[in-house]
Amino acid sequence: MKLILDTCTFLWLASAEHRLSAAAVELIRDPDNPVLLSAASAWEIGIKHALGRLPLPRGLAPADFIPLARARHDVGALPIDEDDTFALGRLPGLHQDPFDRILICQAIAGQAILLTPDPLIAQYPVAVRW
Repeated sequence: MKLILDTCTFLWLASAEHRLSAAAVELIRDPDNPVLLSAASAWEIGIKHALGRLPLPRGLAPADFIPLARARHDVGALPIDEDDTFALGRLPGLHQDPFDRILICQAIAGQAILLTPDPLIAQYPVAVRW
């Protein structure tokens, strides 16, 4: 099954694996599951880092940290496609975070599971695991 990592899930995988659930670790480590990081998450990391709200390990910049962490954990890159955005306006307004909303749309469009601990995301018509 295809997995899309929520931003916090990726950050924890990269530098605080103890914060991941046992089920999340098992899904990520299963070689039959492609694991992806959305460009939306890279964008979110970049913004939060630039605002000083997200220090990264070893003082790395997002442009260095993200590719290194993706390579170390065999996480593929998921671009944002135009088709991914079409469902945005149809989503209920449960969650106002634009990054989470696009991740939800990407998971729906790609028939993927969104790996997240966020209970608000689980209220959407999207496959979620944690």
